[in-house]
Amino acid sequence: MSLSFASSIAVQSRARALVPLCVGAGAYLFFLYLGDTLLQDSDSFWQIKIGQWILDHRAMPTTDFYSFTRAGAPWISTSWLSQVAFAFSHAQWGWAGPVILTAVAVALAVAIFVYLLEAQIEAPRAVLFAMLALLLSVHHVLARPHILALPVMVAWVGLLMASADRRSAPSWHLLPLMALWANLHGGFVLGLALIGPISLEAVEHAEKGRRLALFMRWVLFGIGALIASCCTPYGWRTLLGAANILSLGELLSLIFEWMPANFATFTSFEGALLGLIAFGYYRGLVLSAPRIFLILFLTWSALTHVRSIEAFAFLVPLVLAKPLGEMFPRAAPDAAGANRRPARYVTVAGALMIVAAGWTSTSLYMGHHRFAFTMTQTPVAAVDVLEQRKAQRIFNAYQFGGYLISRDIPVFVDGRAELYGEKFVMDFFKATEGKQPELLPRLLDEYRIDATLLVADAPGPQILDQLKGWKRIYSDDIAVIHVRTGAQAGGAPEAETPKDAFK
Repeated sequence: MSLSFASSIAVQSRARALVPLCVGAGAYLFFLYLGDTLLQDSDSFWQIKIGQWILDHRAMPTTDFYSFTRAGAPWISTSWLSQVAFAFSHAQWGWAGPVILTAVAVALAVAIFVYLLEAQIEAPRAVLFAMLALLLSVHHVLARPHILALPVMVAWVGLLMASADRRSAPSWHLLPLMALWANLHGGFVLGLALIGPISLEAVEHAEKGRRLALFMRWVLFGIGALIASCCTPYGWRTLLGAANILSLGELLSLIFEWMPANFATFTSFEGALLGLIAFGYYRGLVLSAPRIFLILFLTWSALTHVRSIEAFAFLVPLVLAKPLGEMFPRAAPDAAGANRRPARYVTVAGALMIVAAGWTSTSLYMGHHRFAFTMTQTPVAAVDVLEQRKAQRIFNAYQFGGYLISRDIPVFVDGRAELYGEKFVMDFFKATEGKQPELLPRLLDEYRIDATLLVADAPGPQILDQLKGWKRIYSDDIAVIHVRTGAQAGGAPEAETPKDAFK
């Protein structure tokens, strides 16, 4: 009787390993069902276009060839592997490919997240943290490279924290994770930056006699991680390319994902911050100095840039896992359970059933649903008009750049802000948003523009309506087209790039 009971306990204990997989499968189905909401950022167009170029040419881009304002200027793709994955999936299954790829990445991130938390806290609390992390991140879950890198980020930081909790140095086997992250997305610099404070957590709680040796092992690991981050087709230039976006200054406040958090209305992020503060006071949560620094750094990043909220959502719980585990001790594991074979059968069978159910659900859903990109980012009819008129130098809205690239039309500007630079894009926004309307005619003449394609409800079209030498020829709910009129229409060679376009 006792052996039978012990065996049943072993089966139940081993079956808990299915919890992360179940939560990940739930996240996958959720985002598959909401797949159209993942296709809302026009950057997805040029990400796929670049990935397809890499596949077609078996080479890496080193200069720009999609704009006429920066043609030939140095530019590298720090997300090339993600772009190739998106391009391949799109070529195979249309927009369903990037949607499924994104949903799978989110599922992996959530499963890894729950698995790492379960080592310290009870499964229900780990699942609750996963749901809160998804709630905070949902605004930035898009078919773009940062989501493909999300599971790598969670695994990297979670495993580093696990090493610190054991008061040991991380395994060298983690370095391929950094190399993978560096090829997927430029956000790998966060992983490098967090090595320092996490190492201090390990050293602070180590025995005094081994602190120096442990610190030196972390230093060597950090050097190894830096070298691993350069294991890309671009080598050390990957570090420079990833850091370039942070040098855009004032421009970052105009690009939505780089804007600071807005507390004008109550948001889930605001609720999470208040909840974290309230919990710390109510339960008397005591943290070490390195953990406090990590939480403050992740909070500051999320307050500074909206795109950093998902890092806050997934990484703060990993930092708090051990202190929470000590505050809410888990039930001691049973020593019984000598016969583990039935438990392994439960785990394997359950995993196979979950994967089969996910595949079946995907097939059934795709059988009657066609994913489509949001219409506000795809001015199809307007671009058709421009192609009919054979417009060569189009002054396009920032959010239309990706779609124009997908149609093989040279752009004035697109989402690669680091390519164009702060002044160029700031002048563009000031001119089209009505802050400095006098800039608009200067830009149109300087870059010899023959047609404009701007957002319908923006100030730019209204300014052009009053501008001499320009005529509105098309408008709909998405975009407005203006063209030059009279003698100005043919006054400039269409293929010539302005002499100061690269300044």
